[in-house]
Amino acid sequence: MKKSLYLLIGLLILSCSHKKSEYLSSPDNSLSVEVNTKENHLYYRVFKHDSLVLDTSSLGILQENADFYNGLKILNIATEEYTDSYTMLQGKQKKIDYHANQYTIALENENNQKMNVVFNLSNDGIAFKYVFPESSSKLKKIVDEKTTFNFTANTKSWLQPMSKAKTGWQSTNPSYEEHYQMGVPVNITSEIGEGWVFPALFKAENTWVLVSETGLKNNYCASHLKYNEEAQSLKITFPQSEEALPNGALNPESTTPWETPWRILAIGDLKTITESTLGTDLAEKAIDMDTSFIKGGFSSWSWVLLKDDFTNYETSKKFIEYAADMNWPYCLIDADWDRKIGYDRMKELVDYAKTKDVKVLVWYNSAGSWNTTPYTPRDKLVTAENRVSEFKKLNEIGVSGVKIDFFGGDGQSVIAYYHDILQDATKHKLLVNFHGATLPRGWQRTYPNLLTVEAIKGEEFITFEQENADKQASHSALLPFTRNVFDPMDFTPMVLDSIPNITRKTTPAFELALPILFLSGIQHIAEIPEGMNKQPDYVVDYLKDIPVNWDESRFITGYPGKDVVMARRFNDIWFVIGINGENKKKEITIDLSFLKNKKGFFITDSGAGFSKQDIESDSITSITLQPHGGFVMKF
Repeated sequence: MKKSLYLLIGLLILSCSHKKSEYLSSPDNSLSVEVNTKENHLYYRVFKHDSLVLDTSSLGILQENADFYNGLKILNIATEEYTDSYTMLQGKQKKIDYHANQYTIALENENNQKMNVVFNLSNDGIAFKYVFPESSSKLKKIVDEKTTFNFTANTKSWLQPMSKAKTGWQSTNPSYEEHYQMGVPVNITSEIGEGWVFPALFKAENTWVLVSETGLKNNYCASHLKYNEEAQSLKITFPQSEEALPNGALNPESTTPWETPWRILAIGDLKTITESTLGTDLAEKAIDMDTSFIKGGFSSWSWVLLKDDFTNYETSKKFIEYAADMNWPYCLIDADWDRKIGYDRMKELVDYAKTKDVKVLVWYNSAGSWNTTPYTPRDKLVTAENRVSEFKKLNEIGVSGVKIDFFGGDGQSVIAYYHDILQDATKHKLLVNFHGATLPRGWQRTYPNLLTVEAIKGEEFITFEQENADKQASHSALLPFTRNVFDPMDFTPMVLDSIPNITRKTTPAFELALPILFLSGIQHIAEIPEGMNKQPDYVVDYLKDIPVNWDESRFITGYPGKDVVMARRFNDIWFVIGINGENKKKEITIDLSFLKNKKGFFITDSGAGFSKQDIESDSITSITLQPHGGFVMKF
């Protein structure tokens, strides 16, 4: 909802020689943006109170036949109050209120063509997008976005490299599955050389900034960041040439009116960053749909530890029983189920699962000629006709959701394919999980049946190589500050016992904390029945009653890649969890006074296993964390 405060700041058709800066501000005046034209280019700077966060940075768009970067002049700036209230069915917070000052900067180029830049300034961040307001049935094509983020020279960065397209296993990159570089300069070049994916975290002096994008529609490509030597800044960059479907669009193209996704920057301390909801605040609002079938929760899953040979009828039945024993609502049956189990016997499994109050999820290959992976079912979802036919089959069998893997990149045609799948899945009341996929960029608000997306180097990679297991602790301690801030993340966490042929470097209590620390509408648990049977009864009981749709989340303490303590509330029950990303023992001071002396219990590391004790929240002022250790509390 928008309510006009005043319609116009003023008509600013002025020559560059006497153009003054315009200042935009957040409702509490803690954040401000200076906008100016210099040499006929549009620039902006960002301030937190009086401290410079972003120095002079560029704005502008180059279309194939129109220049909205050179020769721009400001016509006027209109200001409105922008408010929104909405509810999320999953994630860190259920009921969310968003309040910002919105500034629409009307611009004109040398050919009298119009473009607007819309800025939203809230108390926890800024966002902006480009809008082409003039109507035309002619297809417009964007060849470059000139947006830059000019952080000061001493800024430190936490960045995940963008992989080279068509590399990796079966040429399935990019899938946002690289290890982050931590605390590096902003002008660093990744070894891969393709820049950095969203979200990207920065520390400029004492201010933290998390940069991402949201509101990505089917008529735009996804973008990422790359250091631009000419601009000496990080710059918005479009996908690599291979990241499009055959004969499909790579870079943005559309008729007008037309707008880009929002570029969003959460700005403040680490509490502000981790608790920010900007990624859904400015996502497209939820489509009109029946949401009664949507329920989050834990899922059993055989593949991550047992791999391909155990995708069969007998193992699947066993894991359905495992989910029922653990009070988990789902069981995921992975790749090649159509060949190793078949549609008819899958219906038998689904019918059996219903008697156990468990719902079945099944795997699909996104397929198409861009995809050479051998797993099936494949080529079932590429066309609208085939997709609808397959989803109807799943409805008849009684399957509740789909996990779809191995997508083709960030080009506009691939992004449109994601939207097409989500829209058809919605019509058939199927839950969706994307794997081998891009960052969802707020789609979980638009399509509430999108419960999770991988887009992370998660547990399955730990089972592949010891190097990934060696990095797990610090990697996990970074994700609440980066990848998992705005969007659900299917890390598939928690191995309490052992990983075949891998030496796990994290403690059992570290692993026990992950299903609450990480946010995902469906939390696929890696641990198998044999490993769960070795755990104390109090650990098993604890895992039988954990939500994924949180009413409230609070950052307690932490530092990216080193450690993190978070609190999450469901109804009147609070969970407090923490992990140590470093290989050294440490004592962490925590403040739980907001719990007002609640009673609960505390599970942490003891030798090679666990210990449990009853506690009161007011009695806890510090926690001792073992190297790569963790803890959980429930009040």
